[in-house]
Amino acid sequence: MYLKQSLIIAFALSVISLGAWEFYWRTQGFYPTLDDNESLWSVQRSRLEKATDQDVVLIGSSRVLFDIQLNEWENETGKRPIQLACVGSSPLPVFHDIVEKTDFKGTVLVGVTPGLFFSTTFPKARPWEWPQSRVDYYHKRTYAQRSNHALSMPFQENFAFISEDEGVDGLKLKELIGKIKVGERVFDPMPPFHEFGEIAKDRNLKMKEITVTDTAYANSIKKVWMFFGKGAPPPDKKSTMAFFLADLKKFEARGGKVILVRCPSSGGVRMAENMGLPRNQFYDDLVKQAQVKSYHFEDYEQFKNLECPEWSHLSASDAQFFTAELVKIMIKDGALTNYKTN
Repeated sequence: MYLKQSLIIAFALSVISLGAWEFYWRTQGFYPTLDDNESLWSVQRSRLEKATDQDVVLIGSSRVLFDIQLNEWENETGKRPIQLACVGSSPLPVFHDIVEKTDFKGTVLVGVTPGLFFSTTFPKARPWEWPQSRVDYYHKRTYAQRSNHALSMPFQENFAFISEDEGVDGLKLKELIGKIKVGERVFDPMPPFHEFGEIAKDRNLKMKEITVTDTAYANSIKKVWMFFGKGAPPPDKKSTMAFFLADLKKFEARGGKVILVRCPSSGGVRMAENMGLPRNQFYDDLVKQAQVKSYHFEDYEQFKNLECPEWSHLSASDAQFFTAELVKIMIKDGALTNYKTN
């Protein structure tokens, strides 16, 4: 009798406490979002196991995530692409996984963000280690991990307080404790990094509207790009080019096709890219040696003046425009074949 009453009271207190905690964060402007973790990525990676030569896989860094919108792509082609791009990452580990661990011989769109594509092949460097960790997780994941992810999705979709976003917007206990200032504690000098995208189950990512409408919010992200730019090591063009071209040769030999895309950047980021990774020495040389279809935003009147709210990624509306127009260009150019045309 007493045990039953204790359980009921404990359950009621837990529900009330969690409800109050959720209500508090909702009043602070937070809302439920999905975590773009290795499990979410792995669900999309698993689609490759049954993909045909009519499928398209998107790889690259966050510009491919933000700027290539899956709905618009599907509207133009009748086929939804597989989104495997990773934030802050080189596309080389993911492309290598596709080449070595699958029989896929469809189309791979490779987003070329110069500072990341040409960054490194060193396994412990962040641009390499981050995507490689997702590849490794996919190949080693257990049934328990798959089940945990499936069970977590309803909670992620309905509760704000379980957000695992790393940085200033994270609500998990580790993130909250890390924000507490204790005495003369030394903190990471990196400026506060706000989350500025929202991801769906199929990893379709859109920029948060606040990034477009709130200048201070956008400026805080620009400060992070400037921070990263100051500490960035010099590019390693030789090893990255050699690694990519070797995989490209093997992929094309079995019938696969690669498309290179340089998504828009603007403002301070574009200035830094022009100085540190000039187009003629990096992107153009890559295209010349790869000898594949390529699309640079500066080459098209409708793209070259697109402004990125935080200098590096397109707003949701501009990304929709960019995707629809880019697909039309690629279909007309023969880079995408056997698709419908509007």
